[in-house]
Amino acid sequence: MRNIWIIAAFLSVTLAFAVRLKGFNNPVADWHSWRQADTASVARNFIKYGIDMFRPRYDDLSNIQSGKDNPSGLRMVEFPLYQIAGVYIYKLFPKLTIEETLRIISIAGTCGSILLVGLLLFDLENPFTGIVGMFLYAVLPFSIYYGRAILPDPTATFFALLSLYLLVVSQYKRKHFLLTSCAAVSAAISLLVRPMAIFLLFPSPFLIIRQSKFSFHSFIRLFVYLFISLLPLILWRLWIQRYPEGIPASVWLLNYNGIRFKGAWFYWLFAKRIGELILGYWGLIPFSLGIIISRKKMYSLFSYCWLIGALMYLIIFAGGNVQHDYYQVLLIPVIIWFTAEGVAFLFEHHTGIYRPISVILAVISLLFTWAFSWYTVRTYFWINRPEIVEAGKAADRILPNDARVIAPYNGDTTFLYQTKRQGWPLGFDIEKKLAMGATTYVTVSPTDSDLETRDLARRFTVLVRNDKYAIIDLTKSK
Repeated sequence: MRNIWIIAAFLSVTLAFAVRLKGFNNPVADWHSWRQADTASVARNFIKYGIDMFRPRYDDLSNIQSGKDNPSGLRMVEFPLYQIAGVYIYKLFPKLTIEETLRIISIAGTCGSILLVGLLLFDLENPFTGIVGMFLYAVLPFSIYYGRAILPDPTATFFALLSLYLLVVSQYKRKHFLLTSCAAVSAAISLLVRPMAIFLLFPSPFLIIRQSKFSFHSFIRLFVYLFISLLPLILWRLWIQRYPEGIPASVWLLNYNGIRFKGAWFYWLFAKRIGELILGYWGLIPFSLGIIISRKKMYSLFSYCWLIGALMYLIIFAGGNVQHDYYQVLLIPVIIWFTAEGVAFLFEHHTGIYRPISVILAVISLLFTWAFSWYTVRTYFWINRPEIVEAGKAADRILPNDARVIAPYNGDTTFLYQTKRQGWPLGFDIEKKLAMGATTYVTVSPTDSDLETRDLARRFTVLVRNDKYAIIDLTKSK
């Protein structure tokens, strides 16, 4: 069975890599493009201004995200390891764009996560469940899209899973302390890249303490693990407090409009996101079975620690999870874990007349899960506003590299990103922006019904104007 598992792992990873090449060359203008643009612009500005990992910069100079003017465009959120890796790959392979190198890292992280989930299921449950888990992770539509998106989440997920796997391996190896330290370093990287990955690490204390059965040695190992994994994140969070203009408002992520435990919270998270978007309705059958069924004590305790972590994530960050579906990327391994257990149960644990019925139910559930989930996820790849890409390319061709651009798009930085310049994703207060160094106004609403565009076109030199976009030089008055 081990040889079959190895072949299945190779095929699953190969399949996962292939399907995540969909939209590989897409401009950053698809679903949740604003978050991807903010992430990618940090890497692009590292190329443009040099790597300063302690002061990452993105394109948005406005006060929209932090409530404070941000004239340097500081982006003090996650530590930019993901973007730095993308820059170095870009320098090694200059024929690739920075967006493509960042997507390669996301795809590699997802493929690594697929393998690690398979290894965890192999060690804690059985090889067949591991094969099912890898296959599900490879083809789940939600994972296909976000497993190649320009976000730090796939990288953070990989390192969190690596940390858990190293702790599981330490149960059977003699070098407990060394493996625990390596697991802690992996956890530290995960938390720096995406602090919310801490909820994926919920089984870690259980794994460490269980190995030495609540001995003094186990608590020393737990202390070392927590110290190494949490200290870099704590230091980073203390550092970024020096730059409040670069820290987006985040209190709303916890309980925006008091939504926690309200009907909308249950509806959006458990019905729309997990039930419909991720599991395509029918995946709830094996997922529910996987939660109920557990035959091995070690597996059971690990699984339910993980489930508790996932639920705590949904509860604590209620506002963020309801507002943005990409927040659920961190839940993919947990959802796959229980779904794989349920599918394996339907395939393996019935005899006689019930066996073909359970196998048919499993196959139908998997097919409908993929089909109904893909029906929504396929739209995530669409570029619904191609004119912003076209306008951005035009602006990039004619504007100097140091131009500062006003690119109104309701505060969404996607349009601004297309210009490859820093600036403002919202109009209004033009005089203030001129005082802050704005040099160009680019709009995809060039008609006279747009009062702001009409006024600026009367006052300043229009460089380009057609039925799709207009570019106005704010440094040259008429």
